Amino acid sequence: MAFSAGDEVVLALREFAARIDAYDPLPGPAVAEIHVGEQAVALRAPVVQALTEALRAYQDPRDRGTCDHCGGPRLDDNFVCADCGQPSGVFGQLLRERAARFESPDALPGA
Repeated sequence: MAFSAGDEVVLALREFAARIDAYDPLPGPAVAEIHVGEQAVALRAPVVQALTEALRAYQDPRDRGTCDHCGGPRLDDNFVCADCGQPSGVFGQLLRERAARFESPDALPGA
């Protein structure tokens, strides 16, 4: 039987809850319930706290910081901003410095 995306989320939540609950031997009431489609996962207080901390600590691996120019969050692998097109960080600074010193071949003496 194939799992749907919702089933995968429910399974992950239940596994997470079981891992956290293993460290809290005193059973307690559920303080929250998460619904995914037709399914519900009841969570006790220690699990809610751990899930909240995990969600806040998560950093997307595609997050490369914010652009030095526009503050946008979408820097590519080369640290070029997808919003303003400017290179960011030390790499961007080096590019801007090189571009400022650039002289076209027509402007060079003896050309």
